[in-house]
Amino acid sequence: MVIAVSKTQKAKTSRLSPEQLLAYRDQFKCNFKAVDNVFEDCMEEAVYRLSEQGISDYLEGASRVTMIGRGLEPILTYLEEMPQVAHDLGEETLNMVAEAVWALSRTANGKSIPAFVQTIGIASRRLGCKESLGQYISLVMQMMARTASSVYGWKQTSYPSPGAISMLEQMPYLLQQLSLIGLKNWIEYGITNYHNHPERQKDYFSLQSADARAVLQRERHGTLFMDHERQLNLYLQALWFEEEIPLLVPYSEAFDQLRKPHPYYDQLGFRIPDVYGDLNGVSGINRYRMVLAHMAGHRRWSHQLIADNYSPFQRMAVEHFEDCRIDYLIMKNYPGLESTIKALHPQPDEWACNPEEESCIRHRLTMISYAMLFPDHDYENSDVIDFAQRFYAAMADGQSTTNEMASLGLSFVARTRKQSDQYSSVHFKDTEVFYRDDNRHLWQFIEEGDEEEMWDKRVHKEEEEVQGLPPRHYPEWDYNSNNYRPDWVSLYESLHPSGQASKIDQLLSKHDALAKRLKRLLEMLKPQQFVRVRYQEEGSELDLDVAIRSLIDFKSGAQPDPRINMSHQHDGRNIAVMLLLDLSASLNEKAAGSNQTILELSQEAVALTAWAVEQLGDEFAIAGFCSNSRHEVRYQHIKGFSEHWDDNVKGRLAAMEAGYSTRMGAAMRHAAHYLEARKADKKLLLVLTDGEPADIDVTDDKLLIHDSHKAVQELDQKGIYSHCINLDPKADEYVQDIFGQQYTVIDKLERLPEKLPQLFMALTK
Repeated sequence: MVIAVSKTQKAKTSRLSPEQLLAYRDQFKCNFKAVDNVFEDCMEEAVYRLSEQGISDYLEGASRVTMIGRGLEPILTYLEEMPQVAHDLGEETLNMVAEAVWALSRTANGKSIPAFVQTIGIASRRLGCKESLGQYISLVMQMMARTASSVYGWKQTSYPSPGAISMLEQMPYLLQQLSLIGLKNWIEYGITNYHNHPERQKDYFSLQSADARAVLQRERHGTLFMDHERQLNLYLQALWFEEEIPLLVPYSEAFDQLRKPHPYYDQLGFRIPDVYGDLNGVSGINRYRMVLAHMAGHRRWSHQLIADNYSPFQRMAVEHFEDCRIDYLIMKNYPGLESTIKALHPQPDEWACNPEEESCIRHRLTMISYAMLFPDHDYENSDVIDFAQRFYAAMADGQSTTNEMASLGLSFVARTRKQSDQYSSVHFKDTEVFYRDDNRHLWQFIEEGDEEEMWDKRVHKEEEEVQGLPPRHYPEWDYNSNNYRPDWVSLYESLHPSGQASKIDQLLSKHDALAKRLKRLLEMLKPQQFVRVRYQEEGSELDLDVAIRSLIDFKSGAQPDPRINMSHQHDGRNIAVMLLLDLSASLNEKAAGSNQTILELSQEAVALTAWAVEQLGDEFAIAGFCSNSRHEVRYQHIKGFSEHWDDNVKGRLAAMEAGYSTRMGAAMRHAAHYLEARKADKKLLLVLTDGEPADIDVTDDKLLIHDSHKAVQELDQKGIYSHCINLDPKADEYVQDIFGQQYTVIDKLERLPEKLPQLFMALTK
């Protein structure tokens, strides 16, 4: 039973003592006198709803909102709204909102902050979970960044988004009408179609244009969970639970197009989509009822199995048989749901899947699932008929168990498995039962198996030195739609493992004559003028004036300045260079006319170049990259800008290995992330590759070429000059499409160690 507490009653039960109130006010860094009029009421609300840590985060967040310097309104809104938001969605939202406001204040869209903070309360109530609130905040901030940059250009960062405030003012209405995916699509349409028209952008995001209203109507499809939350809670209470009602938490499918999330339940509640459209004549609200009924049936009738000794195929089969048992019991106990199950369960064509060309395991399991639920099926497969009859026999006495279904599932897999089940091409048509959850509740894992343990060691071996470093997400240009795919590529960076530095020393000795010739050229390029760099903790000599002053401070009891050294550096040459190495599998091939592989020649060339740059004193970094689909682009640091050419760097270079594919655009964008931060007059990105961009998940040969060309344009806008050294004799067919005239093709690979240092000196002289 829920007991309503009025504000007056709550104030009496949570009245703060003057000492407590004063202590909280001291934590809140704000000098606005008007805040004192509401501070006590806000703190009573916070104490009533938040933990001690939550109160601390609440006051810290309010202080950060104060520091942005946008007046009283966002401060009062944060103080009044956030206790309820944090109570409903979790106290992590306190820092999430404060950090978003702080990040927004660092941009040209600072004037949007009051309107943005005003939307947090309604957004939390409509979206229902902290993940969706975080996605909403990210969506709004991306809209501001993209509309400002697309209207005024990337370099004009001092201009705000034209339509941001208008959109935020309309946000309460938009959230009442649209799901999160609908809101995303509506915003995306405005950005795409009005990117060059600030005034028309304002009209669109303020819902003044006919286009905005038309797109809004188009996206208003489906049944929104938040409009029927109370109804669905009553449905669960009436039909499935006597006392305890699980928490219903919505999620959005808008932000993970590849791995669309499925409904599931755990100890925290039932996770379901934020919107359901009509399907096969079943309304959205009835789809919600069906998915909740299925999860409630699992909760009532299923029990966990130990998963460790099951293969993935076996687990999949057991899940299908257990799902059918739950659906059968639902239809027996609630006959009115039978028509809904039959409408939503797909009926695959028996002959739709060809086992000679694709994996049919999903197809077979969906066939047996349909046959077990509906005896009037027309399948002729003897195994399907046999196991359907065995299922009916098991269900006849009404005492069936999860273990019985597991036994049937294992027998079905053992009898019907084929070699083609291992194929990477899987038949998916008419195999997804949309109202079923992902069955994570069904399995209990005791320990990792050998396969998981081996994989874990293999994956994390390279990342020991950068434990837990999260991926960076980069967009990718789609020339077909003439637009970016946002956050399309996941890039993992790590420090390259080390090897034997002596191997590189041997390579340099091999090219001793070439090194002498290069040294004469380097003397002509090397700046001759030295300048002093003072106030260094480590340096080549003592800075006498600073040292004496520090000694006086020390003798007088003051804190001495430890920066008592100075160093010297060359003046007149201020260049930062990044050498980006393609480490794809093709480097393992033998070079034409040589007994060495392309990888070995590249090691020699890079070693000579790094040695040459060290003589010049330029800022120089080396990194390698390869890719295994858009979800795994590997970027490995071999030499950092601040590192010298020493044994540590040589060891990493000696340990270079080649593998996987070449997703060049993402690697170039990440290299630019580091180059852009360098304080140099000239910034140069050298890309050493032996082929055109390609990856295993891309079938369109032109897609990554266009994306790499777009990356070159982005670098140019950031003041970074890019140049490609290509080792492919056929490179003229594609390299110009990427780099324009900024490339060099080296046909004779055995001359790479000579050509690469010379090319570097020619580009930087």
